[in-house]
This record gives sequence, structure tokens and C-alpha cells, in this order.
Amino acid sequence: MRLRTLLGDHACTAALKNGSIRSDLVGFDFVDYTPTNKGFKPMVREGAFDVSEMAIVTYLMAKNFNKPMVLLPDVVMARFQHGYAFYNAKRGVLTPADLAGKRVGIRSFTTTTGAWLRGILANDYGVDLNAIDWITFEDAHVFEFVDTTRRAPAGKQIVQMLLDGELDAILGEKVEHPDLKPLFADVKAEEARWFAKHAVKPINHMVVVAQELSDRHPDVVREVHRMLSEAVTADKSRFRAAEMRRSLECITGYTAEQGLIARRFAVDELFDNVTRPLIGEVH
Repeated sequence: MRLRTLLGDHACTAALKNGSIRSDLVGFDFVDYTPTNKGFKPMVREGAFDVSEMAIVTYLMAKNFNKPMVLLPDVVMARFQHGYAFYNAKRGVLTPADLAGKRVGIRSFTTTTGAWLRGILANDYGVDLNAIDWITFEDAHVFEFVDTTRRAPAGKQIVQMLLDGELDAILGEKVEHPDLKPLFADVKAEEARWFAKHAVKPINHMVVVAQELSDRHPDVVREVHRMLSEAVTADKSRFRAAEMRRSLECITGYTAEQGLIARRFAVDELFDNVTRPLIGEVH
């Protein structure tokens, strides 16, 4: 069976994309989006792919609105988030405690990195997220979500607005500029403290399959997971089941707290009867 597939170029997908991992049961017709996240909207809104990389917060929001897709227990991108928040040092020092009343830019209010960072700010630094003036640049991938943030003027760029003093801080960007400093002063130390407290490595992207594929061809779905697992193992970056569950529990909680989903899903709810048993194969 040929599967229309969206997967980014990651170390843990390389063996799958270059054909070194093969199957007699399935083949992949890879679709190219640059960056990969540009393909998430057509997957959520149109069911454009059989297999798709997916930002975990986008998936949670899609599930909230009953979109016909299901999660596989396969992580393709995870990272610590503290290094993706910046302020303009030319306008003075800014710390998380100073964010109330400030203008904070973020590409979309629903990005996964943004949700992680807001959760960290609220839960570990006591920041009142409702006291921040959020400035956004893009709609959510999920059409049904009602975004109440303030939209940046058309044509404006997030980093340039920070440099020009039109924003006080930005989340979700990785930039190098002499005037821009990390919101968390010692990023590595903050990441280490956060991990020591939570034992969580933040998941950004996992893999989903169309619900119809899971319903009609469970053997194909299991084979896709086998191949993804083999590719990840080759990269030596596999999440253990308990690690994956902790990360999913954390981001699901943050996403619910921030009003992106109506309630906090249990981890097992994110999978179906085909993909849930596969969690036990993630060692």
C-alpha cells in the first residue's frame, strides 16, 4: 500500500526517507513542505496525508475538535524550550517576573513551543499569562479554534518588531543578534533545573495517521510504527514509554490550562485501539 506521507528531515527519519528501511507491506510517497510545519494545516483541515508528522499541541487541538486522525507513539522531534525566548537588551533587562503588561510576540498562539514556554512561565515562574499582551502573526492550524490575541500589523516580522521596540519579548524563535538576549539568563542551567524537577523532555512533534487507515488497515499502521521505531532506534534517540507518557501528560496539562483544549485528555485517550498497544513496544 502506498501512503501519502509528510515527514521532515530529522536524524530519526533519515533511514525511512532514504529507503534503507523497507517493507513488503507499505511504501511511502513523501510530500515535501518547507518548513515541515506548513503541512500541518492541510493535514488537520483536509486530511491531506495518510501518515503525517504533527506538532503535539496541534494534535491535541485537532482531537479536541474530533478531527479524524490518531496518534502513533513515535516521537520525531523533542527539545528543551528555554532557549526560544528573547528580549531586546537595549531597552533594559527583562526577566520572566517582568512580563506582566508587556507585549510578547509569538508566531501563532497555538504553537507547541509557545505552549511549552507559557506552561513553564506560569507553573515554574508564577507568571500570570492573562496579564500579557500577546501579539500573534498567524492563525491556528485548527480552523475551529477562536484566537482572541492581538494580530500584528500586516507585513510585520516578529524579530524585527522586537528590534524596533514594537515588542518587549518574543517566544518560539531562535535568533542570534547582539541586541537580543535570552529571557532565561542562563539557559542551560534553567533547563537542567527544570528537568531535575519534572523529569520531562518536551516533545514537539510526533506522528499521526488518518483514522480511516487505522480503522481499515490496522496491519499497515502497525507496520508504519515498526518502521518508524527502527529508524529512531538507528538514531539512538528513542523515547522510552514512561518518558513519553510524562511528556505527554505535561504538555496536555499545559494546553488545557491555556484554554487551547476544553479539557485535559488522559494519555491513553490520545491513541486508539490499534495504536495504544504499541506504546508497550517503546522501550
